[in-house]
Amino acid sequence: MNRVTAEPIKDAYFETSETFQTWLQAQKESYGLTYLLAHADDGVIWGHFRQGALMTSHEVLSQSPKLSPHTLQQCRLFGEAGELLIWKTRKGWHSRFIGNPDLETKPIEEKQLLWGTHRVEDETAGFTVLRDGVQGLKHAVPLIGINRNNNDELTSPVRLIVRHYITYDRDGLAQIQLSRLVTLIANTH
Repeated sequence: MNRVTAEPIKDAYFETSETFQTWLQAQKESYGLTYLLAHADDGVIWGHFRQGALMTSHEVLSQSPKLSPHTLQQCRLFGEAGELLIWKTRKGWHSRFIGNPDLETKPIEEKQLLWGTHRVEDETAGFTVLRDGVQGLKHAVPLIGINRNNNDELTSPVRLIVRHYITYDRDGLAQIQLSRLVTLIANTH
């Protein structure tokens, strides 16, 4: 899809967790997206679609919050095909989709490091629970098969790939016009 769209969303989709998850599943099917990253009042939630259903980090890590439209601040469904951003304003829910826009310049891909230096729990439901240093903070990322040594220390950090689309103004000054999440990777240098 070579488009950028923004539009309001019917509030009915956000009345219950069930209607919200049904709506998310429809968006995943419509746009061909893979992952979920949500920011809620009570924390960060990772997710991915597995065998046709949305799996969230709460299912493998109890300290990860449940995905609820009542505490949701923003949510991103993303993958190679694009990113769907969902957010709420005083006027209701809105969404913005960024596909792979046709721009004159090639996009720049940035590899953002995610915290987590050790694997602390076995891989379950397509997630790996990571801990960073001695702080004890954990999060469950929707990746499996992350390389580690005998002490469960990661041999390479997990990264979030962000694609930046560059345009030029009439004076030739480059600027980032759009940015979107693309995928998660591990085991690279």
